[in-house]
Order: sequence, then structure tokens, then C-alpha cells
Amino acid sequence: MKPGACVGWLHALRIYTHPRVLGMLLLGFSAGLPMLLILGTLSFWLREAGIDRATIGHLSWVGLAYGFKWAWAPLVDRMPLPLLTRWLGRRRAWLLLSQLAISMALIGMARTDPAEDLVRMTVCAIIVAFASATQDIALDAYRIEAVALRLQGAMAATYQAGYRLAMILASAGVLWIAAALDASPGEYSAASWQVAYTIMASCMLIGMMTTLIIREPEVPVAQLTVNSGSRGATASARLLAWLDSAVIAPFRDFIMRYGYHALLILALIAIYRISDVVMGIMSNPFYVDMGYTKDEVATISKVYGVIMTILGAAMGGVLVARIGVIRTLFLGAVLSAATNLLFVWLAGRGHDVGGLVFTISADNLAAGIASSAFVAYLSGLTHAAYSATQYALFSSIMLLLPKFIAGFSGEFVDAYGYATFFTGTALLGVPVLVLVWKVGRIDFAGSVRNNSQGE
Repeated sequence: MKPGACVGWLHALRIYTHPRVLGMLLLGFSAGLPMLLILGTLSFWLREAGIDRATIGHLSWVGLAYGFKWAWAPLVDRMPLPLLTRWLGRRRAWLLLSQLAISMALIGMARTDPAEDLVRMTVCAIIVAFASATQDIALDAYRIEAVALRLQGAMAATYQAGYRLAMILASAGVLWIAAALDASPGEYSAASWQVAYTIMASCMLIGMMTTLIIREPEVPVAQLTVNSGSRGATASARLLAWLDSAVIAPFRDFIMRYGYHALLILALIAIYRISDVVMGIMSNPFYVDMGYTKDEVATISKVYGVIMTILGAAMGGVLVARIGVIRTLFLGAVLSAATNLLFVWLAGRGHDVGGLVFTISADNLAAGIASSAFVAYLSGLTHAAYSATQYALFSSIMLLLPKFIAGFSGEFVDAYGYATFFTGTALLGVPVLVLVWKVGRIDFAGSVRNNSQGE
């Protein structure tokens, strides 16, 4: 490699020293902690408690709350919270409220034994899901407003790093804590799981403290919103003006900026992560059926695998800064689909720890690259005045179809086997490549964000 090229790459890496880029690490941790506690990790707990596999699969639809967050994103984007908004600002007020709700609902889960009261456990999990989705709305808006577009790839990478570290704690960490407190290994112990979930609830303090420390982005609310509060208007007129600016305007803005190309963009968003999401629901049952122990899964998939995802996210952030969003987006889509085929190979090998390490390395590295590129792409689509609502819409569309399909993945595996299932998830990535290619050919020169973000 030429010396000039080395200097160029080293200069690109300096984006990770930006204070706001570094600050996303702890906020990403706060965002990443709740999800597995109501999905993957909870499925371990439920299975040990004797809950049948079909019920566990259906309970995974709790995660659909993330897919409908666009419905209340306009409220998070514009509605002030009594006292909190005046004290903390628009974004931090909603962040703190959602973090408090997550912590309290996790405590509710920790005080429940699903073998005795599955309904209460489900209700608490639903509260965690909705509060976590609300935190995502406010946090995505903060991330988009905090820095300029050229730093969004790096922001996505550090966000992913914190997010994935939290996932290690929420998966492997919970399993290790529960195992260490289990007086009779091999037998179900609700108390050990309850202690582990109490510890997870206390870890939300990291997000709360960070929210209190960070500064609110200095991005003005759209002028239309300011005008909607005119003293001379009637109450109904002010309400209609607010609804227009908070709910309708973000969607109208997106359509006006991208025209008929908006449908193509939304189609790409809807299926970009479909290969990973659909496959992910069956990954833990696959590990169990292949004879991998809880310690092996925790160490290789939940710790080592997450480290590889963080590495991939960092690579993705550098690639976005170096070769651009679309090229990195295409590379991530290729790798995400191709690495699913490694699970087909692994399914034919049975219990093979070395094969699992290799498969997890490639799959999670690809997922990290794809995630950074995709988050940077979505961030570039938003308008600063409507960042929370528009990003929530995009990320909701990203999850709805994949998560709905994934809910039936257990039945598919029962009917056709793991090898066919993993092959199918890889083939789902082919239309993604076509859409990335078509979107990359569109000239968006006149549709860039009107943004006054700081550096």
C-alpha cells in the first residue's frame, strides 16, 4: 500500500476521536440492553421454565413494537414533557423517561416467575419493548442532529459498539450470572434468573447518567411548529397546525424531496436486513439442536460474536467515510446473504466448535459492516427538522416485514429442516442487491438534507 494511502486511512480513523462520536458509546449501550432481555435471553429463561417452543416463538412478536414506533414518533419528536423538557430539552427528556420505564419494567420481570405467571411476564416484556422503542426514537434523533453527515458512519459505528457490548451483557452475562447462582445445575431455578434481571435493570443507570451529562443538540424546531402556537389562533386551529407539522409534515417532506423514488427507497429499507433478521430467530434453537452447550453458545456467539460485530461496525464506519454509503451498503448486503450459507455448511457438521467459531466470525463481521452502512444511509435520508419521526419510520419499515416472517421460522424449520431454512434466508438477500444497485443509480443531488448540524 502506498504511503499516501496509509495516511488517508489513518486520517479517516481520526473520526472516532470526535467527542460526540465517542459519546454515542454509552448511549448505544443503553439502547442495546433491553432487546435481548425480552427476546433471545428471555427465550432461554422461558424454555428452562417449561414453556413450550410454539409459545416462545409467538412471544417473539413482542419485538414488533419496534416496528410500529413510527406511530408515536411524532409525539416524541415534538410533544414537550412537563418539567423534563424545560430541564433537559426535547431529546434528553424523552430519553430519560423511556430509560426509567425500561428499568422499572425489567424489575417487574425480575419479580416474576414465568412458570407461575406468564401473563405478567408478557405484560412487563411489552412495556420494555415499547419503552425501548421510544428510547430508540429519541436517541436516533439525537444522533442525527448531533453531527454532520460525514460523521454519521462513525456515529453509527460507536453506537453499534455500545449496543453490541450491551448485548453481550444482556445475553452471555445473564446466562453466566444465572448459572453461577444456580444451586442445582440442570434444574430450573427462577431465583437465579430473577437476580440476573435485577442486575440488568440497574445497568440502565448507565444510560440515565449519560442522558443527564450530554448536551442537547442545537437544532431548531421547524418554523411551522413555532407558528402553530400563535396566540391568535383558536385551540382547534393550533391542534390542527401541530398535527400537520408533527405528523403530516415529516412524511410530506420525504415524499416531496424524493418524489416517486421514495417508493424505491422504502422498498430497500423494508428488506435490507431481511436475511439476518429472519435467520436470527432460529439461531438459538439451532445451537441447542446441534448439541452446543450453554457455555459454548455464550462464549462463542454472545461474546466473541459480538466482538466481531463491533469490529465489522468499525470497518463499516471507515468504509462509509472512505468509499461512500452506497458501495458499503452493497458490500454489506452481499456479505450478509452469503454468510448465511455458512450455517448450511455448519448444519451438516453437527457439534463442531471450530466450525461455529468460523461461521460466527464471518456472519457477525458481515452484520457489523451492513449495520453501519445502513444506519448511515438512513441518517442521510432524514431532514433535521423531522429527524425523530422520519428515522423512526425508516427503522420501523426495516423491522416489520422481517420480524413478521421470522415469527413463522420455527414452523418452516420443522417442515423442511435447518439447511433449507438457511439457504432460503440467503436467497432472500438477492432482491436486496438489485434494489441497492437501482437506488445507487438515482441522482439525489437535489434531495440532500437541509441540515444545520454541528461538527
